[in-house]
Amino acid sequence: MIALGKHVLLDLQGCAPAALSDVAALREIVCDAARAAGATILHVAFNEFQPHGLSGVVVIAESHLTIHTWPEFGLAAVDIFTCGESLDGARAVRHLVASLAPRHHSLRELERCLLEAPDSAAREADRR
Repeated sequence: MIALGKHVLLDLQGCAPAALSDVAALREIVCDAARAAGATILHVAFNEFQPHGLSGVVVIAESHLTIHTWPEFGLAAVDIFTCGESLDGARAVRHLVASLAPRHHSLRELERCLLEAPDSAAREADRR
């Protein structure tokens, strides 16, 4: 099986509430993370919620980065979905962790859009 995409789930805990509430600064941090990974940014949209929190998406040619914040809890949830082998998602993660300075963070990686390897699909067709 080959994966067409990789999905990184990054949870940041113990961030400064002010860092998770400043939409302009957070927009720049997430865009810089995309650039650090080698991504091509296509579109950026961020929304502030009342009384607090925000959500943002950076659409990249290679897929997307999203962030959702809960400043009242010092929490942020980040998704980095990439297709192809050209990006270095670990660089984006390092940038986000360095910029938001959480006390704790956790990371999970998933392979997405699994396909049979071309040679195994051909072997299966030959068996029929």
